[in-house]
Amino acid sequence: MESALVEEITKKFDGATPRESIDHPAVNIPVDLLLSVVEWLRDEKSFDLLMDVTAIDWSEDASPRFTGIYHLASTTKHEYIRLASNCEDDVEPELPTLSKLFPAANWHERETYDMLGIRYKGHPDLRRILMWDDYPYHPLRKEFPLAGIDTDLPAADVAEATGAKVIPAPMMGGPFHAPQTGAMSKREPRAADQSWNEAKPKPSTN
Repeated sequence: MESALVEEITKKFDGATPRESIDHPAVNIPVDLLLSVVEWLRDEKSFDLLMDVTAIDWSEDASPRFTGIYHLASTTKHEYIRLASNCEDDVEPELPTLSKLFPAANWHERETYDMLGIRYKGHPDLRRILMWDDYPYHPLRKEFPLAGIDTDLPAADVAEATGAKVIPAPMMGGPFHAPQTGAMSKREPRAADQSWNEAKPKPSTN
């Protein structure tokens, strides 16, 4: 998407390039320029709201494998921009923390670290936020199976009460959809088919 702001960023920051996008202006930012670009957007362009921090795992075979994604908005100009920075290391991915520029980055980065294993250099408290501290995996990585991995639960009393080591992934059989006919009260979104997983292949629709 063409944008005067994207053009301004690419002219001001050597190495920044326009990023293909079908919805909002987007820019690829070299990781060593990320903090400078975000600070400039905040201080000079009124992008005062960090809406989201997330990342993409392109696959185990891709390099760069991980791309950090940042969504910023200006609440005064009603503008929006997406930044993307590739992690230089495919095995131990790392990005600089934005938490000193936007305190809201703190828990966004913790979630991305927990789910994808990207470490945020300089983060003040980079602990897992969804999984327990000793959980050995990052569930949103491409190699993580949809039905989960058999893993000891963090506490014996929890394991005893549940009688299980792993709970199947709730999205198994998705995607979710809502019926398009009938009363609204009966249109609760649900998975199209929850009968399949890694051990039991999805039934053919032919």
